[in-house]
Amino acid sequence: MTDRFAIPAIEVLRAREKLVLDHFHDEVRQDWDDVLATFPHPHYEIIPTLTVHDGDTAVRDYYHDTRIAFPDQDHEIIAMRHSADAVIVEFWLLGTHLGPLGSIPPTGSRHRTRMTAYFVFDEQENLVVERIYFDTLSMLKQLIGGLNLRDPRTWPLVIRALRGLLAMSRDPNPLLVNTPPADLSA
Repeated sequence: MTDRFAIPAIEVLRAREKLVLDHFHDEVRQDWDDVLATFPHPHYEIIPTLTVHDGDTAVRDYYHDTRIAFPDQDHEIIAMRHSADAVIVEFWLLGTHLGPLGSIPPTGSRHRTRMTAYFVFDEQENLVVERIYFDTLSMLKQLIGGLNLRDPRTWPLVIRALRGLLAMSRDPNPLLVNTPPADLSA
């Protein structure tokens, strides 16, 4: 029987950390083949919007759409932590909003949004999911914060941005909302 709370060997932690750092680096370089090679089956879960991008095509579409929205997307890693089955990364995501982000029209504003990503590994040390958490309101505040809100000509853009944010999680993925409680009895 495997102890689910056992701490992996230092070699495993180092290998996981290297994979995650390579993953981040390749995302910034927009080398999608290398990023996708870090997974046996690419799978992203974006918790704030309750969306799942599963499989090569869906994840490539996600990358395409986010780089249309933020072509200069970058990150600053704050901290990395290890758990029994994951590497947890706190980071700042940065970018200039030059294209649509889902239904949110481009505002031309920069954002620096604090995020957390869980890179979860299976028993064979395969990366099985990148699960991302962040506060959409702090991002939206920055995206519309660069607009002159006293100018009535910007109000339609602000309203479209707010509606766009609401629309992003209109159809939550059942995988993210129909979750069983954890069994903590062991």
